[in-house]
Amino acid sequence: MELPLGPCDDPRAWDYDSDPDPDPEPDPDAQAEAYVARVLSPPKPGLGPLRAPLLPVPAASPGALEPRAASKVSAVGVPGLLSLPPELLLEICAYLDASLVLQVLPRVCHALRDLVRDHVTWRLRAQRRVRAPYPVVEEEDFDWPTACIELEQHLARWAEDGRRAEYFCLADGHFASVDSVLLLQGGALCLSGSRDRNVNLWDLRQLGTEPSRVLVKALGTQPNSTHKGWVWSLAAQDHRVCSGSWDSTVKLWDMAADGQQFGEIKGKAAVLCLSYRPDILVTGTYDKKVTVYDPRAGPTLLKSRRLHSSAVLALLADDRHIISGSEDHTLVVFDRRANSVLQRLQLDSYLLCMSYQEPQLWAGDNQGLLHVFANRNGCFQLVRSFNVGHRSQITGIKHSLGALYTTSTDKTIRVHVPTDPPKTICTRNHHNVLNGICAEGNLVVAASGGLSLEVWRLQA
Repeated sequence: MELPLGPCDDPRAWDYDSDPDPDPEPDPDAQAEAYVARVLSPPKPGLGPLRAPLLPVPAASPGALEPRAASKVSAVGVPGLLSLPPELLLEICAYLDASLVLQVLPRVCHALRDLVRDHVTWRLRAQRRVRAPYPVVEEEDFDWPTACIELEQHLARWAEDGRRAEYFCLADGHFASVDSVLLLQGGALCLSGSRDRNVNLWDLRQLGTEPSRVLVKALGTQPNSTHKGWVWSLAAQDHRVCSGSWDSTVKLWDMAADGQQFGEIKGKAAVLCLSYRPDILVTGTYDKKVTVYDPRAGPTLLKSRRLHSSAVLALLADDRHIISGSEDHTLVVFDRRANSVLQRLQLDSYLLCMSYQEPQLWAGDNQGLLHVFANRNGCFQLVRSFNVGHRSQITGIKHSLGALYTTSTDKTIRVHVPTDPPKTICTRNHHNVLNGICAEGNLVVAASGGLSLEVWRLQA
């Protein structure tokens, strides 16, 4: 349900850090422990996730999936392979690797080039692979060739319940729960943030060697820790990284300079989520605020606003929007260009994590459900809600054209195909809660409450 915009949504209502009655500075450890007990506590026995409603899927119009390329390959007077009907050519291509079909066959002749470049060809191939409505949200210029390549690669990597994926447990680096992970440089490097107050740098190119070669160092020059409070969030923009903590600070690190610190933001409340863009750095904090900084200058405070009535738990930004989810069960969409709140959506639960690839926004909530929002002409609408088998809070989500990963406090990581509804193709059980996930290249890393990083190296 979309709420009407109120006086607090007036763009003139930005709080430029001038609160006349600041609250006394809280103890960050006590505040963090209370937050975890309230937001991330396991559900009561007998109370599973709510059953998600399935909305009707629009039926495809007759002939919508007929290959338009059929008329482009003549079956008369052409010797050899090209004398076959287009349907048989497509059947033959189905046994070849998708990337090979896309990159090699167009160089053979114009007829095969036209057949391969027709997006209907790839739509048919993708839907034949998944045998379910896909994608959940489709736009006119959907990249079917890339989606098909990613789908087939994802299905191959996790075939046979992920038997061919190499598993590593990195347990010699933190002495408290790991709450955030971030892959860098295509998966070559990894950062982890922990309740031991450290941000650790890992070299995943050394997986399988001595543990001391995988763990590079803890960031920062302080003798005992990177921060003075639990490290709760990480974000990156190219080679620059930021870490947010319950000590109310954001620290900025230059990975191109061996992880040296190049800036620090001192706020007034715990930093629970971050989004890092080339021109802005956005924080979501425990005091209900979304704050925007210019990381290129200082960083410099641009504006701060109390967009919610409770703590901001999830956050992301792109060139046009800042999207925030809160414990107050709302999702707020802020229009960067108009400098005002565009939408305020009231939800039945609160969102803990989000993954956005326009026009699809996937989010996990405190009831173990997945929600998909569609960005339609700048207006976000909830189009689907799914129960994918998690029994408690979804703490991490990573969505792409062809892959979907989720982690939960139910101690599982689930690997899905992003269809409608998602198909779970692999589940990994863990001995402790899982607090987040990151996937890049052929690496998947999950943050464990059992003091470790859980790593899967997939076939390239």
